[in-house]
Amino acid sequence: MKQSLHPTYYPNANVVCSSCGNTFTTGSTKESISIEVCYKCHPFYTGEHRFLDIKGRVDTFQKKQEIAKKYQASASTKKQKKTHQEEKQPKTLRELLSEV
Repeated sequence: MKQSLHPTYYPNANVVCSSCGNTFTTGSTKESISIEVCYKCHPFYTGEHRFLDIKGRVDTFQKKQEIAKKYQASASTKKQKKTHQEEKQPKTLRELLSEV
């Protein structure tokens, strides 16, 4: 077997969670590992409902949802105005003659 072919294995690699600060040890090819979410702060394991937003994706999604709600509200008012305008249209010649 060739020497210095494989990376060095660290049996006591330190893992640090950047969200909650939890630390634990594991085996790895790196001496220290930094993670964003661990088993103590992940919403699936804790049962909490919160968003893990790293790149601002949740904020942009919520903004799109607000814009969609405003658009739906304005579209429904436009539709109501349109139906109201259709009621105000003048009567046709046939309708006028049938009234006489």
